[in-house]
Amino acid sequence: MTVAPLSLDDILRASSHALVVGVGGGGDVAGAFAAAKFLEFCGLRFTLGGLSWERLVYDPIPGPRKLDEVINVRALHPRAWMAGAASQTATGVLFAEARMAEFLGSEVLLVDINGGVQGVVAGMAAAIEELKPDLLVGLDVGGDSLAQGHEPGLRSPLADSIMLAAYVELEKRGHRVLWGIFGYGSDGELSLDEIEMALNKIAGAGGWLGATALTPKIVAELEEVIKHVPTEASAIPVECFRGAWGARRIRDGQRNLKLTPLTALTFFVAPTSVYATLSRPAQAVRASVSLDEANDALHRLNIHTELDYEREQANLRAR
Repeated sequence: MTVAPLSLDDILRASSHALVVGVGGGGDVAGAFAAAKFLEFCGLRFTLGGLSWERLVYDPIPGPRKLDEVINVRALHPRAWMAGAASQTATGVLFAEARMAEFLGSEVLLVDINGGVQGVVAGMAAAIEELKPDLLVGLDVGGDSLAQGHEPGLRSPLADSIMLAAYVELEKRGHRVLWGIFGYGSDGELSLDEIEMALNKIAGAGGWLGATALTPKIVAELEEVIKHVPTEASAIPVECFRGAWGARRIRDGQRNLKLTPLTALTFFVAPTSVYATLSRPAQAVRASVSLDEANDALHRLNIHTELDYEREQANLRAR
């Protein structure tokens, strides 16, 4: 008897409530919204989530915030909190998730990755107990979670690798999981060739579960979100849907990317397939119990991380 392969169709039919978490921090929660609206179209209700790590341009303190560094959150666990419209850092920086909560009129999950993979798993377990989702979706904007670690443009592998390893562990514990890639290269880290090669390997391993694209209705809603939630990478797919094409420089001119119609796609893959087929970074951090332990694990692979960059910039400012 032939066993049918795992498919996006079957996963969505078996699910009714998706917890969709932007896994890279900052404006990734806007990309999570786009994926969540597709799931809503398929009949699921959704809860959004993101990380307590704002981009350096908004929060000058390096790294993600801990519970004792934030105010106006509803703590479910030391590593997982519900954000409302007033949730912010102790220094007054509103989280992107707070802006999303204001837009939606409902709470948004904040995940703290300071406890490494094991901390995320514990925090997510508490969130699952509270929210009762039957599908966990990790949403990566740009596709850098598909990196193997050697790519020259890779800039922010730490958060993605921690979250990917956590989702793999959550699947081992019996939870239904999906991994989404929204915005084909829109963060300017991996090239289109690198992303395509990664997807090819995932497909060859049976891990490509399906794909979807932005629609005019979702784009119109996402445009309203972007007015509230500051984001650069999550806005690129909207531009591409509207016809943008060609070369673009982002992140204050530090990164190059190519705008194509494919940027409006979202690929859904199996987290375990990404982990086993590609992600040396996620494999390296899988046992981590702190952010620094995970960061050091990536250093052993000669990978420079977003935490390193933020700490370097803070040191420069302090001189």
